[in-house]
Amino acid sequence: MDFLIYSKRIPVKYNVDIFVAGGGPAGVAAAVAAARQGASVYLAEGFTAFGGAAVTMLVPAFMQFGNGVDFLAAGIGSEIFESIKARAYPSYRKYCPNGIPVETLKLIYDDMVIGSGAKFSFNTNVIDVVAQGGRVESVICASKGSVFAVKAKVFVDCTGDGDLSYYAGAQYEYGNENGEVMASTLCGIWAGVDWSRAQGPDRRRLLEAFADKIFTNEDMHLPGMWRLAAGIGGSNAGHVYEVDGCDALSLTEGIIKGRKQLTEYRKYYRDYLSGFENAELVYSASQIGIRETRRIIGNYVLCLDDFLARAVFEDEIGRYCYNVDIHSAVNTKDGYELFEKEHKGYRYKSGESYGIPYRTLTPKGFSNLLTAGRCISTDRYMQSSVRVMPGCYITGQAAGTAAAVSAQGNTDVHNANISEIQSRLIKLGAFLPNKKK
Repeated sequence: MDFLIYSKRIPVKYNVDIFVAGGGPAGVAAAVAAARQGASVYLAEGFTAFGGAAVTMLVPAFMQFGNGVDFLAAGIGSEIFESIKARAYPSYRKYCPNGIPVETLKLIYDDMVIGSGAKFSFNTNVIDVVAQGGRVESVICASKGSVFAVKAKVFVDCTGDGDLSYYAGAQYEYGNENGEVMASTLCGIWAGVDWSRAQGPDRRRLLEAFADKIFTNEDMHLPGMWRLAAGIGGSNAGHVYEVDGCDALSLTEGIIKGRKQLTEYRKYYRDYLSGFENAELVYSASQIGIRETRRIIGNYVLCLDDFLARAVFEDEIGRYCYNVDIHSAVNTKDGYELFEKEHKGYRYKSGESYGIPYRTLTPKGFSNLLTAGRCISTDRYMQSSVRVMPGCYITGQAAGTAAAVSAQGNTDVHNANISEIQSRLIKLGAFLPNKKK
């Protein structure tokens, strides 16, 4: 491979208190929370809308906001929840917010970020980081028409893949002990569904379809179709294996496989399942759904024992409850059976939850860097739980609040006043029942 040494003089386009990388659910929550604390904020989002998995990857469901007793994703998460119910089009309102009205959600995110006063731009990616002596000095961004730098007092990595932290040189883990990651899924939007006749589970006739050679990739995993509106569904159908979400060529190969695979699911739904005889795939997501890449190592690694213990922490910044949901990295009978065992075995009863300590948001070795979303410091079990959207609202809200506290006090994020962070989170509406009075 040839190499080229390249240098260029670029402008510092923004100099702010808080820089947020990524405008998915964690990034939106972080930017809004920080701006509401009076901090100046700039958010860089690589696609053309906020929302990440729900908008770019068309993941059709949020998963639970609460545990049946408590609304855990409270604060910014509850604002979004209530806004969806109020603003969704009438044909969607019956099914949301369990199903996601994508266009409504885009507008809600736009209004929240704009209303907070945070600056932002779409089509903007972090491509490098300048860091020295355990401190991020600036990030390098590439956008349509320019390459520029951003300086900030505190940087918040909400990229999902931990890109900002990785470029800075932070420690991380990737996948399982063999470097394998959970399988990916290409989601889609469907029309022509007769929900009055649809039955579940959607995978009930897969073995017949396998025998009939409908699928080139015979995968037992089929979460199925979510109701989005009258006649409209959102699919979470099947797996694409061995996709590296941190590599463009792998993502390219994965989405091509996913698009071909969706044509096979079209035949399956139309020919094998009642209510879907006239179902038509309208649109496949513009990005394949990535469940797992890097987990940035922080001062504490949230682990399965914490899930089992319904853990409580003094530096708790939120609580969550979604079950362990590790999709197999390999398409084998053993892999699917392990997924089923863990998926059903590690789950909570109504009213139960685990704490998320602030220390999971603070990457080791960096004084002004925080993480939020699926790249926070966890083991694989806990990453598979906290990675879903309501979990991202919780950690994003906390990271944005902590970033503001650190920036305003000129303190190391590792030494930030946790009592002050918790108090500000409560003012935002966060669920923190274990905070000491």
